[in-house]
Amino acid sequence: MSKKKIFIFLLAVIMVFSIAGCSKQDKLVKIQEAGKIVLGTSADYPPYEFHKEIDGKDQIVGFDIEIAKAIAEDLGVELEIKDMKFEGLLAALAGDKIDFIVSGMTPTPERAKSVDFSKEYYVEEQKLLIRKADADKIKTIDDLEGLRIGAQKATVQEEIANGIEGAADVKLLAKITDLVLELSNDKIDAIILPKPVAIAYAESNPNLFAPDISFGRQDGVAVAVAKGNPKLVEAINKTLDRLIQEGKIDEFITEATKLAEE
Repeated sequence: MSKKKIFIFLLAVIMVFSIAGCSKQDKLVKIQEAGKIVLGTSADYPPYEFHKEIDGKDQIVGFDIEIAKAIAEDLGVELEIKDMKFEGLLAALAGDKIDFIVSGMTPTPERAKSVDFSKEYYVEEQKLLIRKADADKIKTIDDLEGLRIGAQKATVQEEIANGIEGAADVKLLAKITDLVLELSNDKIDAIILPKPVAIAYAESNPNLFAPDISFGRQDGVAVAVAKGNPKLVEAINKTLDRLIQEGKIDEFITEATKLAEE
């Protein structure tokens, strides 16, 4: 092959990669050009994200929502919220139906195969939610032997529930509200939930109780975006750094927990 043909071939390769790069424009640019960022979340997870009637209007609130609002504000765009089942969030992100996920999501290696994650902004501790009437019966993890355990589908809590030795049954549902209903109706005996979520439900329902039983601190939660968007991840991390340094995350959690109790 002549030098001229080699040059033309290399130029063509460069152009192909350049076109491919342009066709996959960084998501951050698209978001800023659109003037809005679309959040995917599963709003049944107090105090992370949940529905609340405020001034006669149903709204999605929670500390994850406040974080998403801060991200949108720092990007100079409006925030649009899409509420969906937790198990469908990653597919929605891959299908470009949403721009990012803020939904108490743990950045597991399996999930990281399909999405990119921000830095962790909160570290969960897993606890139990039980009926208050069973408080004397369920005091340790060993007391779960022979009992019916509930957990939300496609979560870290599902993995923990499936790992409990001697459990009579593990019931997995898409919505925590449905699990709480099952617990209240004596169809399951306990639900594994992140600590603030268990406490929020216990404090808002006099018949429920979050015993001093911990499954330990788990991996933290992070924001998810579609693969190959480093500028968007960088921008989100910048906002998270600011919120953490200013102590805003703790403020958001406290405020959202109080709101969940009302």
